[in-house]
Amino acid sequence: MANFYTDTPQFRHYLQHPLMRRIVELRERNYADRKTYDYAPMDFEDAMDSYDRVLEVVGEICGDIIEPNAEEVDHTGPAVSDGRVTYAAPTQENLDALNKAELMGMGLARRYGGLNFPMVPYMMSADIVSRADASFQNIWMLQDCGETIYEFADQEQKDKYLPRVVRGETMSMDLTEPDAGSDLQAVMLKAAYNAEEGQWYLNGVKRFITNGDADIHLVLARSEEGTKDARGLSMFIYDKKNGGVDVRRIENKMGIKGAPTCELVFRNAKAELVGSRRMGLIKYVMSLMNGARLGIMAQSVGLSEAATREACNYAVERRQFGKAIIEFPPVYEMLANMRARTDASRTLLYETCRFVDMYKTLEDIGRERKLTPEERTEMKHYSRLADAFTPLGKGMSSEYANQNTYDAIQIHGGSGYMKDYKCERLYRDARITNIYEGTTQLQVVAAIRHVTTGTYLQQIREYAAMPVAPELEALKRVLSDMAGMYEKLVEAVTAPKDDDYLDFHARRLVESAAHVIMGHLLLQDADKNQELFRRSAEVYIRYGQTEVLKNYSFVTESRVEDLAYYRPVFSE
Repeated sequence: MANFYTDTPQFRHYLQHPLMRRIVELRERNYADRKTYDYAPMDFEDAMDSYDRVLEVVGEICGDIIEPNAEEVDHTGPAVSDGRVTYAAPTQENLDALNKAELMGMGLARRYGGLNFPMVPYMMSADIVSRADASFQNIWMLQDCGETIYEFADQEQKDKYLPRVVRGETMSMDLTEPDAGSDLQAVMLKAAYNAEEGQWYLNGVKRFITNGDADIHLVLARSEEGTKDARGLSMFIYDKKNGGVDVRRIENKMGIKGAPTCELVFRNAKAELVGSRRMGLIKYVMSLMNGARLGIMAQSVGLSEAATREACNYAVERRQFGKAIIEFPPVYEMLANMRARTDASRTLLYETCRFVDMYKTLEDIGRERKLTPEERTEMKHYSRLADAFTPLGKGMSSEYANQNTYDAIQIHGGSGYMKDYKCERLYRDARITNIYEGTTQLQVVAAIRHVTTGTYLQQIREYAAMPVAPELEALKRVLSDMAGMYEKLVEAVTAPKDDDYLDFHARRLVESAAHVIMGHLLLQDADKNQELFRRSAEVYIRYGQTEVLKNYSFVTESRVEDLAYYRPVFSE
């Protein structure tokens, strides 16, 4: 029987990170829940054992049920009839298996029935599920919308909705509209308040809504009549039980076919305001999107893992010219790069999760009591790092998922182009990862300020100060040279004080920062477990060195005036 957790030793390595003790102790409030809930951990070791056991269950369900169902789900997909969606039968089987194992609401507090898991083991479950079927992860991981209800809704709404999430009811976030894609401040779905009834009503259309016929929806709508910008938008909860929303159609997508992507029509749909009016996009959606981007990072890593394994297994079995194709240098170089990119993506994912865990947990404690000055400083520190690493990680890991699934097909040759092989589906599923929840270009826009303000450089210096084994010092020197080039790159691009010039080179700056950061993280992993990580560290650092050098050469040989070569020219 396959187990997608136990066959990947990297997971237990990241669970053992030194910062996990601090995260768990904060999350568990020094294990106070043990007095109330018999399944709450007694201490740190008990908590870690709980994470390990639950993840083993996730890994078993993914290996034995979800992955074997993935092909049929891709071929059949969901259906819509009379405004309602029906999942493919294997998709429902997947949901039933996870619900039976009580794996909904993993990150929610125990008072709502959840497991109170930190982000690290929670995203490990997403990583594992995505390797089994990336489209199913889109349905299951939307339970994370419950975190937005927990953070911003009133107590009555929390008590009403969060236990339902834990019991297995599905969720969606209804943001995008036909004329409002990435530009969410253009949302026009109307929210009108009936003072006599004390009731909000929603009217309009939403498009590209993942799992759009869910039980519980978070909806971004325009509550302030006459406004056209972000300040007129509020967040609402729509309960499917109340009616008023129909699915007009399910999009016919290239990939992730198991997850219904819907166009929704709201007709006087009753809704509940979340938090304060006018804060829907400015505050609540930003928090919701950051959580979603972390989920896409995990999805990308799971896809990279699946593609790497498929390619490696095929290369071992496929023989040409009298030997297995894995023995040919062009093939094993591709495989080495695929494994290195996967490991680099995963180490960045869990570093980001730790940052999110630290600031989110301290923020939550701040709702219960006044934080100490030291705790407030710590929260601000990790909040800044989470804000910097989330777009960096989402951008890099999704691009790597696309590259790895592309390479998996290439290694399969003509067979990889056929639907008989899993890599064809992985390639289609991966293509969306660098588009939804903010394209890679938008991730660069979010990340570039952390280049110019020095957040990445400061963190690189902290990594550089960490010791490594003598046999790894040569790799550390390469990273030092890369960091030096990156610092010069930043200086060269920012010196002209030209915003267009900065925007033009922003991708190169952000990618260069990422290569140095991911190289350092892999080096630290290799220092703790050379057998597991050293080869990936060596391959990735040399790959990153080439990429940073390429960016350095391009930038240092360019001028502000060169932008004219790239500006669009339209003929009449």
